[in-house]
Amino acid sequence: MDYGRFHLRFGWWSLLVFTALGLALEGLHGFKIGAYLNVSNETRRLMWTLAHAHGTLLSLVHIAFGLNLRVVPEMRLGNQRLISTSLIGASLLLPGGFFVGGIVFYGGDPGPGAILMIPLGAALMLIAVFLIARTTAAVGPSEAPPPPGKPTSRRESPRN
Repeated sequence: MDYGRFHLRFGWWSLLVFTALGLALEGLHGFKIGAYLNVSNETRRLMWTLAHAHGTLLSLVHIAFGLNLRVVPEMRLGNQRLISTSLIGASLLLPGGFFVGGIVFYGGDPGPGAILMIPLGAALMLIAVFLIARTTAAVGPSEAPPPPGKPTSRRESPRN
């Protein structure tokens, strides 16, 4: 499986979804929708904002991971499948938990769906980021020559 291509595609499509969610939240705010803006719905507003923010951030992580797999070929030797599965799980559970927490809440506290989904999604995100960091730390410096037109030595600037 081409994980680089998969995560680039997943990242861009999820970025579209979470950007659209952000625009929808702006619309709720702009049209002064009480179900979103009333003080009694502060939990909903916070949870949906967190869903949008976490989803957008994780979309960018997918894009970065997909590009990283293409730029650093040595990363393909690592735990790609576990990293991929963890990132997908985190991208579904973390923002999904925040969104569900804003649909049903009890006296300012999110519902049980959020309480179960958010920590599991956060754990999967930590696993993925740890594995990516560990894999990139194990990758040595590239032996590739510098790109054409780029000087190989540092030029001294004239002193005044």
